[in-house]
Amino acid sequence: MYDRPTFYRVYAKKSTESFQSVPYVVALLSATLWLYYALLSTDLLLLSINTVACVAESVYLAVYLAYAPGPAKAFTLKLLCAINMGLFGAMVAFLQFYVVDTQRRVSIAGGVGAAFALAVFVAPLAIIRRVMRTKSVEFMPFWLSFFLTVSAVVWFFYGLLIKDFFVAMPNVLGLLFGLAQMVLFFVYRNRNPKKNGAVSEMQQAAVQADAEKERRSHANADGEADVRTVIVDIMPPPPAMMVMMTAAHQTPPAVEVV
Repeated sequence: MYDRPTFYRVYAKKSTESFQSVPYVVALLSATLWLYYALLSTDLLLLSINTVACVAESVYLAVYLAYAPGPAKAFTLKLLCAINMGLFGAMVAFLQFYVVDTQRRVSIAGGVGAAFALAVFVAPLAIIRRVMRTKSVEFMPFWLSFFLTVSAVVWFFYGLLIKDFFVAMPNVLGLLFGLAQMVLFFVYRNRNPKKNGAVSEMQQAAVQADAEKERRSHANADGEADVRTVIVDIMPPPPAMMVMMTAAHQTPPAVEVV
């Protein structure tokens, strides 16, 4: 539920702006993997929490797709089909039909779930890189970073308590990335110089493009006018042209021979 402010902003502005869909696609995949692992290991807490997570991430992605521009929407749909349907479906089919031993099936599902849990925490690296480049935290919401950190701590201790290291170990990296995002937020929260500069540069580029378009339009119009002027200078006016054509077609008078 920590993504709700972000998607309320997307809904209010009817635009995804510079928000990326990758973290939410990966989070949905991770939730479905943990849901499958919970079914195999009969862990009711994991089962209930990841059911809610799957529903929430699906709603967030539906909102994102509703307001994303064409290229971002196409990329997100391809990612969903390739990862959340193709990869997850292939893994479930493999484990269900080719892995007979139940305990081995649980271990493989737990290992894959742990790997993609790491991917959930690594996915915001693009946002971290953007923050460091632009010195702006506009598209790295604080509450997202905060609750990711808290979630990592809680799941780490839960994994230790039930002695499930597939649950515990990925959250060590999650804690580190969450803390890194929070530190960046407090460092750059009052700085937006590069963003403002980027906006002014975009506006200036747009003005220059309009000016260049207008100049080319005038140049084309002037060129057409010059061509028309040359044609008019070369060709006589219509009455004179008709006289010349009539004279050219008239038979010359016969010369009387003495």
